[in-house]
Amino acid sequence: MSNVPDTMTAILIAGKGGPEVLVARRMPVPRPDDGAILVKVAAAGVNRPDVLQRKGLYPAPKGHSEIPGLEVAGEVVAVGAGANRFKVGDRVMALVNGGGYAEYCSVEEVQALPVPERLDLVQAGGMPETFFTVWHNVFARGGLKSGEWLLVHGGTSGIGVTAIQLAEVFGAHVIATAGSAEKCAACVALGADHAVNYQTEDFVEAVKAATGGKGCNVILDMVGGDYVDRNIRSAADDGRIVNIAYQKGSQVTVDLMRVMLKRLTLTGSTLRIRSSSIKGEIARALESHVLPLLADGRVKVPVDSTFALADAASAHARMEAGQHIGKIILTA
Repeated sequence: MSNVPDTMTAILIAGKGGPEVLVARRMPVPRPDDGAILVKVAAAGVNRPDVLQRKGLYPAPKGHSEIPGLEVAGEVVAVGAGANRFKVGDRVMALVNGGGYAEYCSVEEVQALPVPERLDLVQAGGMPETFFTVWHNVFARGGLKSGEWLLVHGGTSGIGVTAIQLAEVFGAHVIATAGSAEKCAACVALGADHAVNYQTEDFVEAVKAATGGKGCNVILDMVGGDYVDRNIRSAADDGRIVNIAYQKGSQVTVDLMRVMLKRLTLTGSTLRIRSSSIKGEIARALESHVLPLLADGRVKVPVDSTFALADAASAHARMEAGQHIGKIILTA
């Protein structure tokens, strides 16, 4: 690591609170462990789990970096023992175990992917967290197939724009919910068959109308609360409902008779606590099925806005304002 400095700028969480608790500090550059690579970060995606971590609601698992940031893109500058796929100078993007809000980040090599030539590093920095999450939950757990209907809530979030595009390109029909006419238009432009403004429309009725009363085969939800029962009512027979977050609460009361009569599957997952080997399996699936789509432009990483690393607080304020369409990215 002769060309790597000893210290770097990183963003730390100085107590639980609002965006203002994100502060830039100088700290040692991490060294890549066995099976890891060190990446000079060009871009790091900002995601809802980062906001929850800042508020003290989603602490880093034991052994993970306390620095926020779950995805990065950049150039490999050092390779740890046992890491043998990537070499110094390679462009990579990766799901990381924290540490993304920094100038350098240690990355488990198995969780890294090569950056397609047509993808710039800012876009690449917004790819891993949402694509890993969508692939695992919509396609692996939810089993979405060509010709089926997907309902995705938060259609203009990073998760939403990814789910819409992947479902459309693999032959599914998509209904997305969003909070304004502008956002609904963005969902349709990305490939959604229908977009529902949840401020003015009942998505349960909209789903029935769009599907001829049959409902959606797969529902991807990060809202929770009263959406849980409404998702059950929106689901088709043998439907699969996958929760990945609970912004409106995880403790709910529902009529399970509907679940039984429709033969529904209620499931969910969180990636952060999963092992590197599991994340590596998802990475290999993405490399086979999704990287070619990014390489030829059939699927994109829509970027809403970029902020300098030191201005991470403004990036979080942008996310919490709820006006973004696509990914918010920090650039080092």
